[in-house]
This record gives sequence, structure tokens and C-alpha cells, in this order.
Amino acid sequence: MKNTVKLVLNLFPRTFLTQLSFIVKPLIAIYYKGSKYTDPIDGSSFRGFLPYGYQNVRKNALSPSTYSLERHRLLWLFLKTDTNFFSAEKKVLHFAPEQAFYKRFRDMENLEYTTTDLESPMADVKADICQLPFESNDFDVILCNHVLEHIPDDLKALKELFRVMKPGGMGIFQIPLDINSKNTFEDNSITDPKKRAKIFGQYDHVRIYGMDYFERLESCGFKVEKVDFTKTLSDAQIIKYCLSKGELIPVVYKPL
Repeated sequence: MKNTVKLVLNLFPRTFLTQLSFIVKPLIAIYYKGSKYTDPIDGSSFRGFLPYGYQNVRKNALSPSTYSLERHRLLWLFLKTDTNFFSAEKKVLHFAPEQAFYKRFRDMENLEYTTTDLESPMADVKADICQLPFESNDFDVILCNHVLEHIPDDLKALKELFRVMKPGGMGIFQIPLDINSKNTFEDNSITDPKKRAKIFGQYDHVRIYGMDYFERLESCGFKVEKVDFTKTLSDAQIIKYCLSKGELIPVVYKPL
């Protein structure tokens, strides 16, 4: 059944699936209505979240109301609790904007909000992350989550992110991180999509990041923090919000 669903979804372009999701989302939210789990992004509660995953399907991963995954809910809680993102005036650049955040960030009066991507219908600016059409030292906050694992030359992309970030600015660059591996693994000789999906988690991923990811960030000039926000939460909260305990948030800053 799972393979059949994947096959059907692969028949349609991502832009069509994104637009379709806006239509079916209210129906899914009604079906899953309950009180056991809560999406902190919109405060809605459900009897369960949807399963999600490519190679390894995770239970209670996808929120029926915002379509947020564990990493999105974790990021939202971090931004609300540990930053002034929701109150201070910020010029924000958001790569490959997620549905869970797009409209909410767009409607925030304190943000000057720009989205960018090569394909997303939610992108204001269609751009290559390795050659950005923005001025240097331009953005207070850059969000670039689960993008870099798709980029062959991720160091070039990171240098561009560093260039367009203002001195003193902040970035959050989440990636699929194997905390049990010291070194990042990549092998460009693996070109078969099925083999790539099996090894890298998705057919369009080009590497599996290890803990040396933080050294990569530092090599491009960033000051880096490994934030384990789940340590500030109780086990009951982690379960209630359907988070991944111990997931690290890579937070970077451009020195003044």
C-alpha cells in the first residue's frame, strides 16, 4: 500500500500536490479531531497525527492541521521561547518555505518576509541557493531547513547564506542529521534513484550529514550553536507535541 501511494504521488508535479494539499487539509483535520496530541503551531488537538516517512515511516509525525513535522514544531517552539522572532522587526529570508510557516510568517507585521526556491509555488523569488540575487549583509534572519542535503556544493551555498546575512544576524539551517555518525557521508558515484533513496533516505538527497556538519558551518564563518530544545521540555510535552527527543537545532550567527 505504501509503495502504491508513493507511485501515485510521483506521477504528479510537486506544485500540483502542494495546491491540492490546501484543499484536503480541512477534511483531514476533522477526521483526526481529538485531544491526545497538540500542534503548538496553531493549538489544534487531535486523537493522532498522520504517519510520515520515505524509507522509515514514523507514527504521529505529520500534523493534520498545519502539515508540520517534528522539526517544524520544534523550530516553532524554539523561536517562540528563545528568540524575539515574533516581536522584533526582522528582515527574513526563507528558503523552500514550508506550509506550516508560510502564511503565518507572511501575516506577521514585524517581519519583512521574502521566500525563495527554484520550484516552490510559494517562492517570491526563484533563485539558486549557490548564486543568490540579493545584496550582501541584507537579512536579519535566514531560515534554510532541509535544503542543504539536496545541494551538491553545500559549502558554496553556505558561503552565499553567510554573504547575504547581516552581521549579528541569525540563521537556522536544519538538515537530516545522524547524531550517531561523526562524519558526513556522500558518494556521487551512486546515481540510481532507488539506491540513492535506500542509502541517503530520499532519491534526491546527496549526503547524510554527521556531527561534522557543525564544523562545516563554522568553516564558512558562522558562529554555531547546537541547540537541544527538547531538554527544556518534559517528557509529557515531547509526547503531546509529537517531537523527536534529542533532535538538535543548528543555530548560526554572523559575527559583528
